[in-house]
Amino acid sequence: MKPHTQRRLIDGPVGPLELAIDEPEGTPRGVALLLHPLPTHGGTLDNKCVQSLARAALALGLRAVRFNFRGVGQSAGSFDHGVGEVDDAWAAAAAVREPSLPFYLGGFSFGAFVATKLAERLQQAGQPADKLALIGLAASRFPAEQVPPQTFVLHGEHDDVVPLAAVLDWARPQALPVTVLPGAGHYFHGQQTLLKDLVIRAWSL
Repeated sequence: MKPHTQRRLIDGPVGPLELAIDEPEGTPRGVALLLHPLPTHGGTLDNKCVQSLARAALALGLRAVRFNFRGVGQSAGSFDHGVGEVDDAWAAAAAVREPSLPFYLGGFSFGAFVATKLAERLQQAGQPADKLALIGLAASRFPAEQVPPQTFVLHGEHDDVVPLAAVLDWARPQALPVTVLPGAGHYFHGQQTLLKDLVIRAWSL
């Protein structure tokens, strides 16, 4: 991301969690927590789609926070099939959220699934996220939760990892719009700037 990205460790459910924090120009207008794809397929906080989410957050004046799920990088523990990873996200949110600032939540693929679970837990705790962005949601592989109606959902037309039909099947009962990027695959190769711009537009509304 940036040369001055801050790296730090926080206490997680099974040991330290590794965070990467990027500050916007001036005083932050909010905090965005951004979640990476499947650890067992090489997902880390440095994933390019997660970095694009972070760039979108910074462009909006938000503090951008990425972190490694358990067992990735300097984060302790091992992969827990999406269960413990929700607990990791809860711990990260508690560590970086500021009561006086809006809280934004975004994720890519497996990270988008975890974001739906975290959003539900925050809602139940009376601390809902203000904005939510789900990119390439792994709806065919993990049981994503229902989300608020203003959630931004982006999927590639030709995603060969998570079929577009699976995301539409998840969204249909919620009457939730899905933005489809024509010609895009799961990893949005060559379309990261457009991904960033679409998130900026959605989170500016």
